[in-house]
Amino acid sequence: MPIGYLITMGVAAAGMLLALRPLARSGALGRISWILSAMVDESPFIGLYWVLTATLLAFIQGDLNTPVAWAALGVTAATFTGMPILIRRSLRAREIVDQVLEAGLGPEWPTIGRTPQGGQSRHHLPWGRIIAAPVPLSSRGVDKVSNLSYGPHGRRNQLDVYRRHEPTGPGPVLIHLHGGAWRSGRKSFYARALLHHFARQGWVCISANYRRRPATFVDFMVDVKRVIAWARTQGPTHGADPGFILLAGSSSGAHLAITTALTANDPGFQPGFTDIDTTVTAAVGLYGYYGRIEAGPSSPADFLQPEAPPIFIAHGDQDTFVPPEHARQLVSLLSATSNNPVVYAELPGAQHSFDLFHSIRFAILIDGIQGFASWVRSTSSSIQHNTKNS
Repeated sequence: MPIGYLITMGVAAAGMLLALRPLARSGALGRISWILSAMVDESPFIGLYWVLTATLLAFIQGDLNTPVAWAALGVTAATFTGMPILIRRSLRAREIVDQVLEAGLGPEWPTIGRTPQGGQSRHHLPWGRIIAAPVPLSSRGVDKVSNLSYGPHGRRNQLDVYRRHEPTGPGPVLIHLHGGAWRSGRKSFYARALLHHFARQGWVCISANYRRRPATFVDFMVDVKRVIAWARTQGPTHGADPGFILLAGSSSGAHLAITTALTANDPGFQPGFTDIDTTVTAAVGLYGYYGRIEAGPSSPADFLQPEAPPIFIAHGDQDTFVPPEHARQLVSLLSATSNNPVVYAELPGAQHSFDLFHSIRFAILIDGIQGFASWVRSTSSSIQHNTKNS
């Protein structure tokens, strides 16, 4: 009996079914749903290619010569009739992202700040990448400089720089912080489609490692501040204009990105480099956990302030690893406190880790982040002293 083939078909079928309907919204069953469904939910094309490849190999090896194998193939094929539902649900992100940007930035946001490094969102999706290259391993026209040191802690204090192969001048800076619950994760794994897209637009993009457990919250924050300090002092040698820094993060990295944006130039997080400006112009959080991570102040909500920079938070409404209630609560607190825009996009059907692939949903969100960044760039001279009542 072709056991390997049966297991493959079972996992693929379970992933598709759980993408359509998770076992639970949180807890252990929610985590199982996330593990099995995240890939298929975000890119059903990968799941389809996986099934087709496994079936072709099984056919070549003669493993389809049993009724059980054919039955497994039939059941799995039936589950993939759900693909149009997932694709349609992903396309709804366009409407959601446009609505929240208009609500947060005003109806004129699409026309503000159209520059060569750009603010205008694409009017079409990159279907070639979405279908043929759903895993963003590299990008034509983008150069990568790997493993540059920004601090004293070895590999955990290294970063990569992505930039356009033929830059036309100094570019604004995007810094991204990986996820991994402060225990795992690495700089070359998360949000690569975001980094590649912004680099092609002329941005200088930085993806950074940082220390992990048993390091403390303060250690994490010091590392992120060091990355910003590196961008200020060393970024220009790589074509960066450190006058504009967009700080982003995924999952635990989103927690650090938002918290860092709220603690500009806090000397407690800048030992030995308090003279370097660690403000950021705006921040983006993707499917973040925003609660406390240890006793004492260690969440973004502990550092709320009126002068927070503009913030864009995106979360999946089907995130069963970190349910969206965490993001909604932080957005409510930020909106009540900050003088600057707080944009929140809750993406229909999105699971945790939605930034790992070239997908319909993430491509739409990248366009939204680009539009948000462009709006901030064009208004950054005024938003710092803006108030909601003015």
